[in-house]
Amino acid sequence: MIQSMTGFGKVTAELPSQKVTVEIKSLNSKQLDLSTRIPAIYKEKEMEIRSELLQSLERGKVEFSIYIEYLGKNTPTQINLLAIESYYEQIKEISDKLNIPVPTDWFQTLLRMPDAIKSDIMELDDQEWETVHNAIKRAIKQLQDFRIQEGAMLQKLFEQKIANIRSLLEKVAKYETERIDKVKSRIVDALQKIENFDYDKNRFEQEMIYYIEKLDINEEKNRLDNHLKYFLSTMQSGHGQGKKLGFITQEMGREINTLGSKSNHAEMQKIVVQMKDELEQIKEQVLNVL
Repeated sequence: MIQSMTGFGKVTAELPSQKVTVEIKSLNSKQLDLSTRIPAIYKEKEMEIRSELLQSLERGKVEFSIYIEYLGKNTPTQINLLAIESYYEQIKEISDKLNIPVPTDWFQTLLRMPDAIKSDIMELDDQEWETVHNAIKRAIKQLQDFRIQEGAMLQKLFEQKIANIRSLLEKVAKYETERIDKVKSRIVDALQKIENFDYDKNRFEQEMIYYIEKLDINEEKNRLDNHLKYFLSTMQSGHGQGKKLGFITQEMGREINTLGSKSNHAEMQKIVVQMKDELEQIKEQVLNVL
């Protein structure tokens, strides 16, 4: 069963003084393109988090974020009241001495001063990290489950498109004999219209056989049929086959293009165009396969 690279996971963990939310999003990419947003308290665990994401998600443009919502009045960031009071007194004193007006918006002025805001340095507790780490694992599992669901939908789409191409390929057969007869008839008619033109019929038959062999599409039909079977069997072999499926679609495209260039028949050309349309839809979606 194939998997999609698109996925989403979100888990919230409750701690005594805070609520921690882990969120992971992923889209398609040729390799793992990972960006993280991690609060300072968990920065020491960033390499561990990245390693776990790499092993679990393999490929995709992944955005990983941890958000902290502090409960109650206890937060690591506080207004430094002592510093604010000191700045206030100093500004008033300078205003009196230099006859400069005091600020009209005291709060804006004072809060912009150095050290007006202080952040407590918090140590990461082992028990807290265990809770957050479990939330990360659950979010990864949610994303993986999402990828499996999306992969199942993609697989159904691919199976339908492959069946459509195979059905169109079967329709080609009824035009093959008609196509050769029309080509031969057209050449003979053209020769007969030339006055007093005599030609070696044996040589003509030899040239005609050579020309018709160049129009033969049996090899292309067989190769395309094999590519269709290979695409289906590759899907069944499990996830991690996205690049391989992309290569197979390229080979299918080559055979369909050759069928078109050799067809020399209006109805067959229409069938080839329909095949190309079905294949293009596969190509668009196969980019999202893990």
